[in-house]
Formats: sequence, C-alpha cells, structure tokens
Amino acid sequence: MNRRLFLALFPAALATGCGFQLRRYDGLPFASLYIDAPGGSSVAQRLRSMLATDKTTQLTATAAEAEAVLKITQEERVKSILTLTGGGRVSEYRVTLKLSYSVNSQDGRVLAEPEALELNRAMTYDDSLLLAKGAEEQLLYRDMDDNAALRIVRRMQTIKPADSK
Repeated sequence: MNRRLFLALFPAALATGCGFQLRRYDGLPFASLYIDAPGGSSVAQRLRSMLATDKTTQLTATAAEAEAVLKITQEERVKSILTLTGGGRVSEYRVTLKLSYSVNSQDGRVLAEPEALELNRAMTYDDSLLLAKGAEEQLLYRDMDDNAALRIVRRMQTIKPADSK
C-alpha cells in the first residue's frame, strides 16, 4: 500500500519541485481600461465580462477616463468550404475569426503593437442535420471568441509599467 501511495505522489512531488505552476490570472497592469470596439463585437463582450470581476482594473465608460485603451479595429467571421464529397456536396466547412487590436495609453502612446489574430475551426457538415450544424457553428464561434479574449488579456498582462512611461 505504501508503495502505491509513493508511486502516486512521486510525479506530483517532481512537478512541484521543478517550479511548475498552473497559468493564473494576476490582473492587468492598468488601473483603468476602456474597450473601443465596433458595435456588437462579441469578443469585446467576452472581455468586458471577464474583466468585470477584476478588482485591479476598472472598466471605464470613456477613453478620457482610462489609463489604457484597447482598440479592436477588425472583427470578422468567415465560413468557407473545406472539403467536398465526390458528388460535389459540402462535407466540411472551415469557420474563421479574424481580429485586429492594439493597446494605447490615454495620450496615444503605443503600449502594445497592433496584432492580428486568426482562429480557425473545422466543422463537418450534413444537410440532414441543418439545425444541429447551425448550433455547432455558433458554439465554435463562441469558443473562438473566448480564446481570442484570453489571448488579448494575456498579451495585456505582459505589458510592463516601464513600457507605459
């Protein structure tokens, strides 16, 4: 019994001994942030909901009140044919989210260079499952929105206060 316990705990002891830590959210290096995005931006909505619980960074109503401004310049969803059957019917689609953003200070200094994200997912397709495939497509887009929001937050976390001076 002691041998089993040792074998079960040994990998955990090795992982903690090497300094391994799970990725965690430490907050943003800004006291206040304004999100400037096109109307109906689902990534901006995800960011707002993620940052609403952040106690270190306050979301502001205007850019003039914010220490930093996150500007989402492009958010585009594209659905393209990935594969066709021998009969010329669609069997797979590729759904894509294209997003461009930058982070500037209140006075216009660039805190993070503009970056473009492109996220892709493959989706099988069947004409007889039209409603289910529509729901699957929306789920894939929601997943890509969450992924893009997390990437943006992680990028903003890397901005050092020295960068903003």
